[in-house]
Amino acid sequence: MNTHLSILNEVKQGNYKILARALTLVENDLAPSDLLLRNLDSNVTIPVVGITGPPGAGKSTLVNAITNRFTALNKRVAILAIDPTSPFNFGSLLGDRIRMAGQFNKPNVFIRSLATRGALGGISAKTIEMVDVLKASNFDLILVETVGVGQSEIEIAGLADKTIVVLVPESGDEVQHIKSGIMEISDCFVINKADREGADIFANNLKKMVHQGIKSIPVLKTVADKNIGIEELCNWIVQPQEFINDRKEFLFSEKAWKIIQHQKMQSVDKKRLRDAIHEALKKSDFNVYRFADEFL
Repeated sequence: MNTHLSILNEVKQGNYKILARALTLVENDLAPSDLLLRNLDSNVTIPVVGITGPPGAGKSTLVNAITNRFTALNKRVAILAIDPTSPFNFGSLLGDRIRMAGQFNKPNVFIRSLATRGALGGISAKTIEMVDVLKASNFDLILVETVGVGQSEIEIAGLADKTIVVLVPESGDEVQHIKSGIMEISDCFVINKADREGADIFANNLKKMVHQGIKSIPVLKTVADKNIGIEELCNWIVQPQEFINDRKEFLFSEKAWKIIQHQKMQSVDKKRLRDAIHEALKKSDFNVYRFADEFL
């Protein structure tokens, strides 16, 4: 049997060890990752929920609480935590993982971190591939957690079936600035740490803003570390979706474009290109744009 098919078979059975290996192959473009990706079953209905929001909003604590709720119902949960690779974030991300420590020993939970390696906005093309591999396994829910910084929020919205934007009562002023972008991508607002001062006023203001939009977006309040409001949020997560995610179209067009670009570039001999540049630079009329036209 072909290696990639036996790996996929194990992944479908829920073998976490093989799943972790498959994700490593895909993340690092190692053989047979291309065959793995090309043989994935596209007829998959596992919900992918994106969780984004500013640093410090308590996303990991919320993910933890959601996971506890689903595993208590004997559901299988996969968590993909996207870490922007910045040395300054290392401490906080490590703290997040420590908070999630209780989940690592649960047989129904699979956790994976993905460094974005400087991908613009925080979501690399690898995220799509890794979510696709997770969808090939037998999870009931896939959670993708990302630090919300501009572009990554728009991208997570294309990747996820539902996107939750986590804010805290202090985010009031911030929302005014990021109003349009965040309104566009959010399917649900969660005001976490809602036992803090100003939470009710902030929730009401947010509800007013939301009512001006095209679709109705719920505004829920939680205190994740005390497990308050989690049941209502989980009920919203499992509700069938009533809208089509048109952002997915945009994200996958971009992804397809990158795959096609990569395939088309394979015939370009880098060494021959370097040699040709070496010669061309000796000429006084060197122009890199004309050079590229002629090289092709």
